[in-house]
Amino acid sequence: MGSDAYELKRGLMPSAGAPQSAGENPGAAQRSSVDPFAGEGSAVDLIEIRGVIKWFDASKGYGFIIPDDGSADVLLHVTVLRRDGFQTAYEGARIVVECVRRSKGQQAFRVVSMDESTAIHPAQMLPPRTHVTVTATSGLERAQVKWFNRLRGFGFLSCGEGTPDIFVHMETLRRYGMTELRPGQYVLVRFGPGSKGMMAAEIQPEGGAPGFSSH
Repeated sequence: MGSDAYELKRGLMPSAGAPQSAGENPGAAQRSSVDPFAGEGSAVDLIEIRGVIKWFDASKGYGFIIPDDGSADVLLHVTVLRRDGFQTAYEGARIVVECVRRSKGQQAFRVVSMDESTAIHPAQMLPPRTHVTVTATSGLERAQVKWFNRLRGFGFLSCGEGTPDIFVHMETLRRYGMTELRPGQYVLVRFGPGSKGMMAAEIQPEGGAPGFSSH
């Protein structure tokens, strides 16, 4: 297919067994936001994207790809992986997919190939579970992410100059439906004293409950 980062193609969305429209089935709209097979069969433009797996959570049923061309993250649904012979996608794996454009961004329609030689397997990603229960002694406060390392499984927040850093563990993020934090991002947090100083007991995005975010 050449060395170009992407290539426009013509494809056909599968129509057999396609879900009903949102008007006929209220749940269809939500499914179509993450399921590339939802919707009526119709010809669509397919774009070939090469990139790397940012993260993938089989229990949630989806994950995201970081394209090599610098464009926005691509949604990867578990049904696409499994239809094309893959059980999961490890963070860091190289992948080539054909995508469709949706109102909320690009979604993988077909997995062309995947190279796991650069992948980070789960045993390498997170430190042992802490099983630490933190009792919040603060109210819900606005804090800024100082840094967060997904591979090491923790990071630190700050409520401002002169306040102690707040340790946040990946387990706490996952408990409240989040998968990652970005330096400079603002969150709402309840925290209390723990084995590592002040520790986050509850965390949520400043804008409200997380949805299908790639971050």
